[in-house]
Formats: sequence, structure tokens, C-alpha cells
Amino acid sequence: MLLDPRTLAETCVKAAQDTRGYDITVLDIGRLTIISDYFVIVSGRSTTHVRAVADRIQETLKEQGVSALRREGYREGRWVLLDYGSVIVHVFVEEERVFYNLERLWGDAPVVSLQAGLQT
Repeated sequence: MLLDPRTLAETCVKAAQDTRGYDITVLDIGRLTIISDYFVIVSGRSTTHVRAVADRIQETLKEQGVSALRREGYREGRWVLLDYGSVIVHVFVEEERVFYNLERLWGDAPVVSLQAGLQT
């Protein structure tokens, strides 16, 4: 089953929340680049927590028939990237997130409001 990009991003957010991922930000990058529609950025408290968040996202999507095209950084657990094509998930330990500061790098991308589902 194919999920539309917004539903895919929302599913990633819910899975991250299930494992207590925090400071979750969704950026709508679709108008700025052709690489993806959304970035989902999540923080974890430790490398073990980062891997647990990434695992839960992968398990949840696999249950819906969606597999990551690519996974990077899992062994180190400091910045795990899960590429689902239309959605790219970044799960960071806090220090790495501050250092790379994707929200600033992609500062022109609208932040998607989680309070209203994924309405921007």
C-alpha cells in the first residue's frame, strides 16, 4: 500500500512519539527541492534511544507495506537517516541536531503544524 506523503510523514511522527522521541519538527521542503516532500526531524536522548525511535518508525511503516529506500547512521546512533522517498526522517541525539541545525539550513521551508494534523 502506498501512503501519500502527508500521511507518511504523520505516521512517522506518531511512531516517533510512541517511543518518546521529542522536539519533533516537520518541514515542508517540497517547494524548495526535488529530493523529498517532507523532512521529519526528531531528537532522542541517547544513541540507544535514537535507534529505538528509528526502529519503531521502520516497524510501523513496514506493517503498512512501506520500506525505507535507505538507512544511514544506524550503527553509530547519533544521526539516523531514514529515506522513504517523499519523506526523509532524521533522528538525532541532541548534540548532533544542534550542530547540523537542519531547521536553519532549510530555513525557507514552512514548518508543518502538528496540532492540526499536518495542516500547514
